[in-house]
Amino acid sequence: MQKRRLGSQGLEVSAEGLGCMGMSQSYGPADEAESIATIHRALELGVTFLDTADMYGPFTNERLVGRAIAGRRDEVVLATKFGNERREDGSWIGVNGRPEYVRRCCDASLERLGIDHIDLYYQHRVDTTVPVEETWGTMSELVAAGKVRCLGISEAAPATIRRAHATHPITAVQSEYSLFTREPEAEVLPTCRELGIGFVPYSPLGRGVLSGTVTSTAQFRPGDFRASAPRFQGENFDRNLELVARLTAVAERKGCTPAQLALAWVLAQGADVVPIPGTKRRRFLEENVAALSVELAPDDIATIEAIAPPGAAVGDRYAPEHMARVNV
Repeated sequence: MQKRRLGSQGLEVSAEGLGCMGMSQSYGPADEAESIATIHRALELGVTFLDTADMYGPFTNERLVGRAIAGRRDEVVLATKFGNERREDGSWIGVNGRPEYVRRCCDASLERLGIDHIDLYYQHRVDTTVPVEETWGTMSELVAAGKVRCLGISEAAPATIRRAHATHPITAVQSEYSLFTREPEAEVLPTCRELGIGFVPYSPLGRGVLSGTVTSTAQFRPGDFRASAPRFQGENFDRNLELVARLTAVAERKGCTPAQLALAWVLAQGADVVPIPGTKRRRFLEENVAALSVELAPDDIATIEAIAPPGAAVGDRYAPEHMARVNV
């Protein structure tokens, strides 16, 4: 497995990670046995960078990951997050960046995961009612206490990234990034590179659509959030599927799957970029890992980007209330 370095704090991770959210929510019914088998297979393949969050489930995903890595902690670089506050029944409370909440969340995540330290601790969403310096001052205390190794922030605007980084060095910024979501290229990625911060794209397969396996909304099972996301509705979805068809033709010429092509493109964006495609099935994990062997020549990249330039995908990636919480 290739390795990549995130940020300037010495955090080295597998060149491709594994997003674990879908094992517990958002994409239909859970299958705990297959999910744990998928994590174990990831470790066998050298995918040691695992990503979870307290809100996933809520809380159940951290417990699942904790069970999967029990006795294998030294093999894993573990990332989790705080900031999206939910109740045990899953209902939404709000974004919370208050110091006492940060401390409480960290301790709870350590307990659920069954570990004594978190390798990469993200502020999942920015609380606009609390100065980011106040939140990050508390996060810095967690590093000093040995509970956390490195710090990250998710879906933050460039100005917020700069303020947080001035308080404590940011190791990684996590944002949605794919051939369908190229907005970070305008300001977020350049800011990260100026400051020496790694970049971790989530949903690098456009929430599965870039894999070419999603062709109808009828495929969405109960509990799949895509059924209500603007990007997957009506004419938006039809136009986005047209882009996927054109990318699929390129993948066929390259002798790889559409998912592998999309991941290879993300991986080619720089050695400071570490995508975390999510899956809860071993066969998709293995397909994703094989993307590391797909080589894209400059002509290939030009062809891909001509098909899916910035803004090519139609429709917001979240419903309006969720879009209000990103890039702030």
